[in-house]
Amino acid sequence: MNQQTVFGKWHGIMSLLFIFSLFFIPAAHAQQSKDPDVIGRWDLTVDKGGQSLPSWLEVQKSGTHTLIGRFCYAFGSARPISQVMEKDGKFSFSIPPQWEEGSRNMDFEFEVNGDAIKGTMVYTDGQTYNWTGVRAPLLARSKTPVWGKPIRLFNGKNTKGWHTDGRPNQWVVENGILRSKKSGANLMTDKTFTDFKLHIEFRYQQGSNSGVYLRGRYETQVIDTKSGEPEPINNQFSSIYGFLAPNKMMAKNPGEWQSYDITLVGRLVTVVANGQEVICRQIIPGITGGAIDSKEGEPGPIFIQGDHGPIDYRNIVITPAK
Repeated sequence: MNQQTVFGKWHGIMSLLFIFSLFFIPAAHAQQSKDPDVIGRWDLTVDKGGQSLPSWLEVQKSGTHTLIGRFCYAFGSARPISQVMEKDGKFSFSIPPQWEEGSRNMDFEFEVNGDAIKGTMVYTDGQTYNWTGVRAPLLARSKTPVWGKPIRLFNGKNTKGWHTDGRPNQWVVENGILRSKKSGANLMTDKTFTDFKLHIEFRYQQGSNSGVYLRGRYETQVIDTKSGEPEPINNQFSSIYGFLAPNKMMAKNPGEWQSYDITLVGRLVTVVANGQEVICRQIIPGITGGAIDSKEGEPGPIFIQGDHGPIDYRNIVITPAK
């Protein structure tokens, strides 16, 4: 066999190998780099002693392969997960207590099947509870909303159109003001809403705390930030509790009337506090602690917090999208 023939065969083999690599190497690379299905946001419901408790989980990739995340329980704020472990198709993580009683960690183990998730939680009391969940909806809107007519949610005379969360009702109406003079029940509208613009005015005493829940799931914080102890900024006045911080602190002194103008379209929220835009079209990642449920794709009420201290409200007007 002459040198030219050998070279021709070698050239042909190399060409075939090159063509082979075009088909198989990208496929192998894609298989290696495919993200696990657990990545994303999940709306959870924990079955805790017969109670259905709304919770939320986010898992994301840090770097090439490490999984990290955030978790929000039925109360409190979203807390970081330093690492989500994977073994034999199951995932697990552990987080220290936040507002829960006890000192042991909360331990989670779960598995994912498409857009469904289920697992167990070992609570701070050592008891094990089951939970399930679904992938959280994007809530993306394809069109700019067309606004309907404003609706006055509080008539200034009584609490018609509102109901409590089941606890005894401490809310009263005095001189056109909706008042909770002591900690007690939360109050929510009978009607539910999807996308809307909300105007609401409030007044708190020194050191007091309340909140306005959008669709009953996302708390806009109402708190005496100016004279109270400092907190992490995404838990302060005009924040979306535990998630979104205001770009400027606009809180007035305790005893003064203040206002929020809030626009919620899908997950996009804008908050104007006392005339200043402090959050502009930011995505709310998930439910906040105290949410009525984790059904983010459904309409929900306006819900005002009455279990954290004395609070007054007035001039509550909503303009829903058509």
